[in-house]
Amino acid sequence: MTADKPLRADAQRKREALLATAREVFDAGDFFDLRFDDFARLAGVGTGTLYRHFPTREALAEAVYHGEVATLCDRARQLQATLPAAEALAAFLRGMVDHMDAHQGLARTLATLMADRSSALAEGSRALEQAVTDLVAAAVKDGAVRDDVSAGAVMMALHGIGAAHDRPGWRAEADGVITLVLDGLRRSYSGDSLREQNSAGELT
Repeated sequence: MTADKPLRADAQRKREALLATAREVFDAGDFFDLRFDDFARLAGVGTGTLYRHFPTREALAEAVYHGEVATLCDRARQLQATLPAAEALAAFLRGMVDHMDAHQGLARTLATLMADRSSALAEGSRALEQAVTDLVAAAVKDGAVRDDVSAGAVMMALHGIGAAHDRPGWRAEADGVITLVLDGLRRSYSGDSLREQNSAGELT
């Protein structure tokens, strides 16, 4: 299999314009009110350019989805490179809730359009889980969090938060879940000391 040839600068610019337009439309929840050809007009490109880059609605949605995943993974790497490990993990998880809150329309539209693209969704999920795995591993190495909780458990909490976005008071509850996750991950020296005292029979 040969790698795709890099796009010329003008072609890349037009592709990015289409993706930016689609993301805005998806986020506003207006996607299903438009004909597919309308994306070309809104992005300021020709319909031939639209179909050359994205032959179907689903192809466009998949490209937007991969762009979202790449942005989140880049954010995780940036945080890991600039903050202490525990702070990077906390900032990423809280940032994920911010992202979900700010882009609920985008998430709903992508979920609808990509319902039958399980391989693409699985690929994105793996990339995000790897980003969380790297953040957790760095915090474990620093001795800031427990080493007996997997990144998969953290991802389950994030998936649960996303799935419950229609609940009244979702944002406050979502922030609370992240606080519970971070508290649960944190290494508790006082708890270790208490258990040691109980084992020694110093407390009844």
